Amino acid sequence: MAGARSEALPRGAELRERLRALGGELAAREAAEAARLGQARAAAAALHAVVAGALAAFHEAARAGGAPQLEVVLEAPRTDDKHLRAVQFALRRGRHAAIVTVKARGEVTLVGPFRQGKDEGPCRTFPLDATREIDAALGEFLAAFLQEAATP
Repeated sequence: MAGARSEALPRGAELRERLRALGGELAAREAAEAARLGQARAAAAALHAVVAGALAAFHEAARAGGAPQLEVVLEAPRTDDKHLRAVQFALRRGRHAAIVTVKARGEVTLVGPFRQGKDEGPCRTFPLDATREIDAALGEFLAAFLQEAATP
């Protein structure tokens, strides 16, 4: 009978096994990066906390000033959209976005601000241990994003 399945295996069993094997192969490859990716996750979490605190102050001032519509969303850190060995978090309001990416190779990149659907940029990249430079750039980065996001 054409197209008949083998009665020995339930439907999808071969595919599940094939993908299980592939998952094991890719995990073995990526396991060597686990420590560096863990450091990137920790650094992204620390930067996220700094940004969350600053945004809380911004939101409080905006609400107190009668402009709650200025509130922006701060997304949780997650695997980066473009780099498998990186962690990102984003700020969004409407079509306006800004992204902080921490790469396992030891870099922090500030992307934007930009409008979603348009080319991302500008980007500024720093070594992960350049704390002073990152903090200074983060202030400029957030201010630029908030200005753009609040433009009618």
